[in-house]
Amino acid sequence: MDKNQKKILIIDDDPDFLFQLEAILTSAGYGVVRAESRAEGEALLAEEQPDGMIVDLMLEENDDGFVLCHLARKLHPRMPIIMVTGVAGEEGIAFDTITGEERDWIKADLILAKPVRAEQVLAALERLEGGKR
Repeated sequence: MDKNQKKILIIDDDPDFLFQLEAILTSAGYGVVRAESRAEGEALLAEEQPDGMIVDLMLEENDDGFVLCHLARKLHPRMPIIMVTGVAGEEGIAFDTITGEERDWIKADLILAKPVRAEQVLAALERLEGGKR
């Protein structure tokens, strides 16, 4: 990985989604580090200095994404965090990050509903980075 590349940590237990998202990000010039579980994600958050994180809400446990967002905020307070989830479509539960109160308890900057399109992910990262690409 080029040291000038922005490094994005992707945490998701769906190997197809990981592969797709990694392809999207690397073709856009990002470096990618990936994890398939909460434990792997926790280890990479401690070892790496990611410039951003994309994390699934539901991994082994229903709240693993929230736990990882809280850990990421503790270790990397200014790092942009995007949560991706299919829970709204599957369970009818909606989460959002519109208000400061919502962002404060969720700890993610943005939530995207699965399935996500390449342009959604790239636009979200650029917005959260302040257009610094």
